[in-house]
Formats: sequence, structure tokens, C-alpha cells
Amino acid sequence: MPRADQPEPAQADWKIRIYQVLKEFDIRHVAYVPDAGHSTAIDLFEADEEVNSVVLTTEEEGIGYLAGAWLGGQRGALLLQSSGVGNCINTLALPAGARLPLLMIVTMRGDWAEFNPWQNPMGQATEAALKLMGVRCWRADSAQDVEPLLRGAATMAFEGDEACALLLGQRLIGRKEWN
Repeated sequence: MPRADQPEPAQADWKIRIYQVLKEFDIRHVAYVPDAGHSTAIDLFEADEEVNSVVLTTEEEGIGYLAGAWLGGQRGALLLQSSGVGNCINTLALPAGARLPLLMIVTMRGDWAEFNPWQNPMGQATEAALKLMGVRCWRADSAQDVEPLLRGAATMAFEGDEACALLLGQRLIGRKEWN
């Protein structure tokens, strides 16, 4: 049992648990635009020879890529930042219209202690925009919520052919500072 002044193991390693849970769901493709909030998962997937990690030039490319992976019999996940959700709006018609699964993990900006005002508009609109496009959303603002919410989103995506997003709140990820 951890001491009272130490975080629970599940809280301390939530970034690693994202990788582990996705592996348990047989994720073979990870598409992403580089992002500090996803850096742990990106590094782990890049080192994993069983997973094809694809660096995107823009987030909406990942939706088409993952649709192709699914049609080829493999699962994938899209890692993106809330600012990239705006780039995906039109492309989100693909999983909606074709009833294809889509699992997105979105690191939030512009929703708590944001220093960059350019992040605020999309950060405030991310969840509503996703829901308007038929994406089911869950938000994790604490470490203990990440794993169960990710498991639920992955289950609904891959067993129910749904577009699902787990939003990782800025309080969970940590405040970014201008250096």
C-alpha cells in the first residue's frame, strides 16, 4: 500500500496505462501529430515493433488512414490535440456515414490555465464539435478516470462501430508554460 503522500500506482502511471490499454485492445496502428501531452504513448508506440506508428501532417489524415486499417482487418487509434479536432470536422463524416469505428484520444488545450489565447476557441468548442459530428465523448480530469474511460471508449468503438473520443483535460496533463 502506498504512503498517503504518494500517488496511487494507477494515478502515477496513467500515461503508460494508455499505451498498455491500447495494446490490450490489439491496436496495430497509431496515427498522430506530435504533441507533448501524448509524448509517453508516442514514444512507447514508436518503440513497439508490433505497431505501425504514423506521423501525420494534419489530423484529418488519421481518420482515413485508420478507416483503411479497419477495412484491412486491424485496429488503430488517433492521438491528437484539441486544436487538431477543428481540422477533422469534415472528415468525421467518414466514420459516421460508413459506421466505421474510430478511437481518438484528445489532449486538451484552452480549457484550464491556458497561456496561449489562440488555443482557447477550439479548446472550448472541442467536445461540442465532436458531439455535433456524432462522436461519443468522455472527459478525464483525474488520473484514476483515464483507464476506465479509455476501456469504455475502446469497447464502444470496436465492438459497436462507433466514433469515440477520450478527452484528457488540461488539469490532468498539466499546465503548459511559455519558455
